[in-house]
Parts: sequence; structure tokens; C-alpha cells
Amino acid sequence: MKPLLVVNPSAAGSRTGRAFADTAAVVERALGAVDAVFTERHGHAIELARAGAEAGRELVVAVGGDGTLSEVVNGVMQAGGPACVGFIPQGTGGDFRRSLGRGHGLQESLAALASGSERRIDLGRLAYTDFDGATRDRYFVNIVSAGLGGLVDRYVVAMPAWVGGRLGYYVAALRAFAVCPQARLRCRFTRDGQTQERELRARVIAVCNGAYFGSGMYMAPMALVDDGRLEVVAVAQPTWLHMVLRSRRIYDGSHLAIRGVEHFACQRIDLDVVDEKVRRRYLLDVDGDALGRLPLSIEVLPGALTLRG
Repeated sequence: MKPLLVVNPSAAGSRTGRAFADTAAVVERALGAVDAVFTERHGHAIELARAGAEAGRELVVAVGGDGTLSEVVNGVMQAGGPACVGFIPQGTGGDFRRSLGRGHGLQESLAALASGSERRIDLGRLAYTDFDGATRDRYFVNIVSAGLGGLVDRYVVAMPAWVGGRLGYYVAALRAFAVCPQARLRCRFTRDGQTQERELRARVIAVCNGAYFGSGMYMAPMALVDDGRLEVVAVAQPTWLHMVLRSRRIYDGSHLAIRGVEHFACQRIDLDVVDEKVRRRYLLDVDGDALGRLPLSIEVLPGALTLRG
């Protein structure tokens, strides 16, 4: 059966949709005949990928940004079948392909897919609270963050299309810092069979399978997508000025040496806020999408996904 491309035409300021006819011709020269379906709304890629996997597709390829990839992975995992996932990055941030050590060019992505090589990578399984207060389950491939991240997602979506990439995320992060509280968090985590509890203070806390988020922010330089663990980075900065003066260091990973930044590894983590008054402003970013808020529980699923290329 032909590979299935799940295409987000709104990715990269809708350039993915406008250029897809040309992209499809290049894809078919590299991979042979393919079928393509197009997302129409948030969450649609989950449905399309699940249907493709359940129909027996051996390869389901996400064409879009990290959010599209995340939805495709969720659809394939829900199907429970042997389908592989591929990725043609066409989004604004491009963070997961950075975590894979891959460039942004179409030809590089197609060469990886056409090679037929496969690797097993870890996934995170997340239980979180949606905006209506219900508990939801979700897989993620890259990073879940709480605090600044969810607000940044909202601000990036609201920006004009011409303010994209790193500049858009950086401006959104500074704007979010002005309204995001520094929260006290209850944290319970398990590492190598040992469980610990602690209280953290953070404006943003990230649970990382991949290394990058926010369009190139090197949040967890030590993170590997196939090492069976999650890297947790909590960032506490007391004032907006502190944030501005130190924010550039997150792009080279040197922020880990700043006072107020904590890091540890785990296989499972449970997080919640101590102060109820900050709950509604302490939002989640799940692979680039603002999906809800704390409390959350996350565990790593080693080697759960087969990735083509």
C-alpha cells in the first residue's frame, strides 16, 4: 500500500498548502506514488493518521510542523498497528528535526525517508487536565512544558504571519513572562526505581524527550530521543529584567549554569501547583500546542515508536 502523507496546509503561515503541488512532485520522484490527505482543524491529523494505520498503511508521513508530527504519532499509536512514522518538516519552529540532528531542507528529509532506514525512539505518555477540567491522555515526541510555554503558544498563533520563526517565539516568550507567575510546584519523580518528592519554583518547567523547543531554544542539551529517560529543566527567574539579560543563553544551552535553573533526569514525573490562584495562568505546551494545565503525570515509553529515516 502506498505511503500516506498527512499534510497540514496551514503550516508555515499556509505556505505548506500553497506549495504542496510542487512538493508532491518532488516527494513522488523520491518515494514513488503516494496518497495525501489534508487536515482541516486542530486534532484532525490524529484521525487521519489513525485511519491510515488501521487501513494497513506501512508508512504514515507528517508534512507540517512539530504539532502535526505529534498528532500523526498519536493517531498511529492509537491504531496500535505496525505502521512507521515519517516526517517532512514544513513548520515554523522545526525543533524536533533539530533534536534528530536533521537539517530543514526537503531533499534531506526525502533522502532519509527513501533510505528505508528505521530507528526506534522513545515517546512520552502524558495525562493532563484540559481547559474544561477533564483528564486527557496524550503521547508526545518532543517536549511538554508548563508555565511560559502555553502562553507562548497562544501569542505565537495570534501574531501576524510575517513574524515567524525564532523572532516570533522570542517576542512571545518575553511577552508571556510579563504575565506568567513564578509558581511553587509539587514534584514527585522516579529515576532508576527510586522515587523522590520535592518542591520547585519555576516560571517554566520542561519535561524533555528531545533537546529543542521554541524555535531553536536548546532547553535540554543532554536529551536523547532513544535513551529511555526524560530530562526535566526548571527555570526560575525573579524579574523580567533577569529574564531579558539571560534569555539568549537558552539558545546555546549555557542557561543550565545560571543560578535558579535546576535539572534532573527521570522515567516518570507527577507535577501540580501548590498555589491554586496561579493554576489558570500556568498553562501547558505539548509539542507546540497549548492543550491544558496542571496537574499532569508523564512517563517515558522506551522505543515505543518506529521512525523512518
